Amino acid sequence: MKKRIKIDFVSDISCPWCAIGLNSLEQALTRVGEVTADIHFQPFELNPQLAAEGEDITEHLQRKYGAAAAQSERNREAIRARGAEVGFRFQMDKRNRIYNTFDAHRLLYWAELEGRQQALEHALFEAYFSEGKNPSDREVLVDIATAVGLDAKRARQVLFSGEYAQEVRERERFYLEQGVQAVPAVIIDDRHLIQGAQPVEAFERALRQIAAN
Repeated sequence: MKKRIKIDFVSDISCPWCAIGLNSLEQALTRVGEVTADIHFQPFELNPQLAAEGEDITEHLQRKYGAAAAQSERNREAIRARGAEVGFRFQMDKRNRIYNTFDAHRLLYWAELEGRQQALEHALFEAYFSEGKNPSDREVLVDIATAVGLDAKRARQVLFSGEYAQEVRERERFYLEQGVQAVPAVIIDDRHLIQGAQPVEAFERALRQIAAN
């Protein structure tokens, strides 16, 4: 009999390493036949103070991390290469701004209730990193939700009403209080923490060890 595990994937959809980490984790799960996983996507905002119109990404990285243009370009190439290894396509020339993601997290909270959270997480990553779309634009979010089978009218209602804001804030506080300071953070069965966008093999080893206990 397969061992059922719970995975909390703490992430932000503006985090490229989270997109890489999710694909890597999912590939590892396909290799570990002795476990079946329930994945729950938990909110973390890298830039909660950003306005809706966002900020130029080069200026943002320079201000936040002190990264010069050449260093930022090297980092983007490393991200693109790691993404390609796990089947995620980064279109770096299309992503020129970074945005506030709180509404996207509210939409993800609702999508979990509808059983479409994982599909929406993937669609949000692709919309931002592969297509350069604005994940703080509520109409864009409605379109993404509809594309993964969620009801457009209900998605619009959630987004324009501020619904689930308190719930998302509470979850964000919970993980910050648990010591999560960077994402992705993968928490298995509320006990085992795997930090960062690990290679497929590293996730596979961890999953096999957990399954054996």
